[in-house]
Amino acid sequence: MRRAPGLDPATLIAAFAAQHGAVTGWLDDLPADLRQRLPLVAPPAGGADLDALIGLLDRTRDLHDTVPEQPPPYVAAALAAVSRGLAGRLAAAVPGRSVEVRIPPYAAVQCVAGPRHARGTPGGVVETDPMTWLDLATGRLTWAAALATGRLTASGERTDLTGYLPLLRSGNAKPSTSMPNSPPAS
Repeated sequence: MRRAPGLDPATLIAAFAAQHGAVTGWLDDLPADLRQRLPLVAPPAGGADLDALIGLLDRTRDLHDTVPEQPPPYVAAALAAVSRGLAGRLAAAVPGRSVEVRIPPYAAVQCVAGPRHARGTPGGVVETDPMTWLDLATGRLTWAAALATGRLTASGERTDLTGYLPLLRSGNAKPSTSMPNSPPAS
């Protein structure tokens, strides 16, 4: 099982189970004719690691695209785990302390080589919501589109992360700039 920085396997398994249960329940509540047209959301054969959870949320985004008038739920624990895991991957791939990437309320990491700050906020700050972060990290959304639509803010030097994203391409990820943000389920 691939371990995400700061995320233990039990947390990932619980987050996956909660998100999978929420999507399965949502599917069960849909009319039968609509449900038959939607892709199945099956648990992965290899277990629930960070990549499996990213894939599940990515498939949930596909369902959202298909049924935007009655979108599937997103579980806060799943969004938190994916936000932290993907932020950790960015920090590992682009080490440094000149830019702080914030995904409130779940994660904040420092990355990108450059001038180091001693205290307080770094010279460069990027901030976005968890769904936009997932979309950027998987290639569903481009950096330019996220900036243009106000789905992220970037201020200061070295904050254009275009060259570092996407971090991965999920199996179902496809570019999209029109997906509205969805609040996490409580």
